[in-house]
Amino acid sequence: MNPRRIFVTTALPYANGTFHIGHIMEYIQADIWVRTQRMLGHQVDFVGADDAHGAPIMIAAEKAGKTPQQFVADIAAGRKQYLDGFLIRYDNWHSTDSAENIELSRAIYKDLKAAGLIEVRAIEQFFDPQKGMFLPDRYIKGECPKCRAPDQYGDNCEVCGAVYAPTDLGHPYSALTGAKPELRSSEHFFFRLSDARCVQYLQDWTQNGRLQPEVANKAREWFAEDENGKPKLGDWDVSRDAPYFGIEIPDAPGKYFYVWLDAPVGYLASLKNLLEKRGESYDEYMKNPHLEQVHFIGKDIITFHTLFWPAMLHFSGRKAPDNVFVHGFLTVNNGEKMSKSRGTGLDPLKYLNLGMNAEWLRYYLAAKLSARNEDIDFNAEDFMLRVNADLIGKYINIASRAAGFITKRFDGRLGEVSADGDALLCHLQDAAPAITALLAGREYGKAVREIMALADRVNEYVDQNKPWELAKQPGMQGRLHDVCTTCIQAFRLLTILLAPVLPRLVECVGQWLHAPFDRFAAARQRLPAGHAIGEYRHLMQRVEAGQLQALFAPAELAQEPPAESAHAASADGGAPGGEPVADVITIDDFAKIDLRIVRIVDCEAVQGSKKLLRLTLDAGEGRTRNVFSGIASAYKPEDLKGKLTVMVANLAPRKMKFGVSEGMVLAASHADEKAHPGIYVLEPWPGAQPGMRVR
Repeated sequence: MNPRRIFVTTALPYANGTFHIGHIMEYIQADIWVRTQRMLGHQVDFVGADDAHGAPIMIAAEKAGKTPQQFVADIAAGRKQYLDGFLIRYDNWHSTDSAENIELSRAIYKDLKAAGLIEVRAIEQFFDPQKGMFLPDRYIKGECPKCRAPDQYGDNCEVCGAVYAPTDLGHPYSALTGAKPELRSSEHFFFRLSDARCVQYLQDWTQNGRLQPEVANKAREWFAEDENGKPKLGDWDVSRDAPYFGIEIPDAPGKYFYVWLDAPVGYLASLKNLLEKRGESYDEYMKNPHLEQVHFIGKDIITFHTLFWPAMLHFSGRKAPDNVFVHGFLTVNNGEKMSKSRGTGLDPLKYLNLGMNAEWLRYYLAAKLSARNEDIDFNAEDFMLRVNADLIGKYINIASRAAGFITKRFDGRLGEVSADGDALLCHLQDAAPAITALLAGREYGKAVREIMALADRVNEYVDQNKPWELAKQPGMQGRLHDVCTTCIQAFRLLTILLAPVLPRLVECVGQWLHAPFDRFAAARQRLPAGHAIGEYRHLMQRVEAGQLQALFAPAELAQEPPAESAHAASADGGAPGGEPVADVITIDDFAKIDLRIVRIVDCEAVQGSKKLLRLTLDAGEGRTRNVFSGIASAYKPEDLKGKLTVMVANLAPRKMKFGVSEGMVLAASHADEKAHPGIYVLEPWPGAQPGMRVR
């Protein structure tokens, strides 16, 4: 099979706020698919970008006292912690406010104009007399002209999916000021989507397998005729009047591309930026007749990606998408709409800051997702059950039940596998192709169920052979070695199948087994007898109920007073370290403290202070932190450079006489410093890396 070349994107997040859980769900879904394709041996370029233009950005920047460019840059600076935190590995992340996007958007527009599909018309447009500007569609609200749903935006209805002009709304009002808008005349540029060429092309394009069946069925409605016998598919207004933050239309001063024209072009711009970094030709890349272009999007933006986008590309002489994969929304706790004030919001950054494992969420979402455009629900009880009972209780339990015997009894080396073990492993290997096909077809939920069914088979084998009892029986060492070797081999095969879902855990397993793998084909082979594995360390902790309670706790809830200490020391000075143990706290209290492994990149004495050292710390954030620590009496700067230590990473920055301290390094000392002098900076064991969280 020849490797495929695939260009993959997710919907571009609008650069007016941080990522929400809907973004993360989409990115995880796409990331699993990309990793699956790569493990099948295919070449994939996975790119994203910030959707940076439009009136909302301009208005938000104005309120914040910033330029639109600075406002967007500040939002973009916060993206990495989410993507890295949830192990979402894009090859490139760019912006629609880029040279590449300006160039490509204008080129596409000029080609559409040359094809006779751009028309200039004078239109009546809503104007806010209080704000003194023409109102973008998203700042006009009113009643949908199709289904009569109230409070719908001026370009499409989120209830019935209808697309229309803002002037079609019933009872319109300005979302900026609440004022009744006035109709004023202005020249606008239109993409003639109603042209017979576009209609015919889109009818064919939407019905030939590029879309999920339910999405293709929805698309048929757009080509029907209205009650007057006219096609519902209307022309698309692609221009906006100044003032506007965006790309100015060539040869049309004061006119800008509507953000939805240049936003999807950002997919191509990000790809072009990536290829230029690699020294590859974008034009040659796009000429590849075997190139596949795939988009992952939410169901709220179907019209833009299945009507305007393919038509723009095709009629400008460019490649149209091969697939648009649409997913539904994420609800919480049995379909409840998310609300931060009611404690039903799922904040992805809060999830990470609570120390919750990103791979718990990746696994849970995978277990719920299918190839269909369906909503899925995050249920806290179900989440804890699936992670603890299935992921840990079934899958990881296989390794923990066998690894210790291999290390302690057999010098860490695998043995031979007998007939019953071979039969079990053959069953797993025979099942692998069907599971990888499910992953490639985005049927993640079915794939996870099949993998857990295989884990059940392995655990049945363990229960039948009871290695803990074999270890006690004289003359059964050979059988013990055989059974435990079979378990390790089986665990490795299951891990290969879970690799796109659990990339960090898989890397740890590869290091432990001294057998890294990055292809599903590795499941066809087994580790040879005599192969040495490392010492097993627990791979994943269980979800605690307190973590979920903290995750969904409304931010404004007051904390309960601490319980009375159960460890009060006597007054005779016998307390450990010279002071009593502090009051008891809950696991939720501890979870608020984010302890991270850091590397001391540099260290220097602070001029004017005898106690302080200035530490430059790398916490794996892509930048360094400046921290002042009162340890000068115990350490020379050169003693600390290059060392690992532990830092409180979420401590509020403190402005000091000598500068700002961005954290706190942990050190131990006796309460009575005169009687027991000495300060001891904590130093992790070898193997710890900057950025790892201390739990």
